[in-house]
Amino acid sequence: MKRPSENLGQVLFGERIEPSPYKFEFKKPAMCQKVCTRTYNNNPSDKAKLDFLKKGMLLNYQHHWIVDNMPVTWCYDVEDGQKFCNPGFPIGCYVTEAGQPKDACVVNSNFNEKDTFYIFNHVDITIHYHIVEHEQLGARLVAAKIEPKRYWITIYLISGLDVDNNIMNSLVIVLFLSGMVAMIMLRTLHKDIARYNQMDSVEDAQEEFGWKLVHGDVFRPPRKGMLLSVFLGSGTQIFIMTFVTLFFACLGFLSPANRGALMTCAVVLWVLLGTPAGYVAARLYKSFGGEKWKTNVLLTAFLCPGVVFADFFVMNLILWGEGSSAAMPFGTLVAILALWFCISVPLTFIGAYFGFKKAVSKYGHTIFHLPFPGIIMGGILPFGCIFIQLFFILNSIWSHQMYYMFGFLFLVFIILVITCSEATILLCYFHLCAEDYHWQWRSFLTSGFTAVYFLVYAIHYFFSKLQITGLASTILYFGYTMIMALIFFLFTGTIGFFACFWFVTKIYSVVKVD
Repeated sequence: MKRPSENLGQVLFGERIEPSPYKFEFKKPAMCQKVCTRTYNNNPSDKAKLDFLKKGMLLNYQHHWIVDNMPVTWCYDVEDGQKFCNPGFPIGCYVTEAGQPKDACVVNSNFNEKDTFYIFNHVDITIHYHIVEHEQLGARLVAAKIEPKRYWITIYLISGLDVDNNIMNSLVIVLFLSGMVAMIMLRTLHKDIARYNQMDSVEDAQEEFGWKLVHGDVFRPPRKGMLLSVFLGSGTQIFIMTFVTLFFACLGFLSPANRGALMTCAVVLWVLLGTPAGYVAARLYKSFGGEKWKTNVLLTAFLCPGVVFADFFVMNLILWGEGSSAAMPFGTLVAILALWFCISVPLTFIGAYFGFKKAVSKYGHTIFHLPFPGIIMGGILPFGCIFIQLFFILNSIWSHQMYYMFGFLFLVFIILVITCSEATILLCYFHLCAEDYHWQWRSFLTSGFTAVYFLVYAIHYFFSKLQITGLASTILYFGYTMIMALIFFLFTGTIGFFACFWFVTKIYSVVKVD
């Protein structure tokens, strides 16, 4: 049978689809169908194959099947009469010499012989479908479940499927955190602005203090403005890409059943969004008084994407060395480089041209200053809004579970933007009241520090939820995690900077300067 081709998103995620010998006909139950017979003899070649199977059982290797682009799930009973469903099932299981069953052997009391390997060479497959009257086929597949066994294969057809998506608890927590930050910020601002208005109405002169005192310094450009402008350009590119991708997913254009579509859409959007990246980086760099426009546009086009590609390439080399099917083919790497150099880079130059062409005000230079404790505190609330969803997202990436709550994820995305903005503006306001006007880098790093909490959570997830062994697998996990952390750092940092930029511009535009 011809091997189906994968799209770009599937290749990037390491999905390789192979045809199976199983033949299904819709609405036609099949009983006791033999697929193949395998015999192992006492020779070195067969012993090596058996040793490979034993190693796979000890490491809990999994089958991942799809039927009509729907993942086949294995459901088994757990505590309190509930069921746990896993997208995939193990090739077998092992009972130790002490009689302790491991992994899949735990769920079946029949697997109880000491120091024994049980291979699942038979499966029961249940297809769930839904009757659709207005469609020509008359039915639609909604789920496929499997029960691995060591005897007959059976295929049943059952209509109907109930799915419980009770996620209101996490939504309440997210809304509470966001509302709390908004309330603190608004109350503080209202009180302080009212005091300034009262001072302006008094006839006798009074000495200015707080954030009003630094009105002449607040728009001075920061040190290392080149790097900050490059980060903000890349962050803008990531922000727009994320927003559009989630918006399309909420509308149903990127269904989880269309495997790899989400990643493909994100990559294509990132390539096409080189223009806003170049424009934002160039415009901010020019406003900082920078004159090395060639260096700026080159760094915008190559610095952050280059770091991500270098990390990804090293991870791919490790996959190649391990002989993994998840390794990206050389032709695909060349295609990605072509998209980067031939489309994204020219669009970045176009955006930079218009950014430098637009007239902006020039400001002087100031001293670089970073209060680290405030930065650490600033990332806590934004992280609190997303950590609940991080578990499901990491499960989707590393445990091959399908993520389908795009509507809720889009809502969390919006609240993350609001919370990053609120927390950064609030801290920025406190520093301005203390007559500290160095807000540019601080606003970027305060919101961007959320990525550090993300990284800490990813480390916790690695040790508490995953059973990854081997140096190569560990390096792969942390290598890909560093890519995600960098992207998240640029994304959240950009939100914080532009929120503070709007806030500072707004409050100083209404202040009467004597």
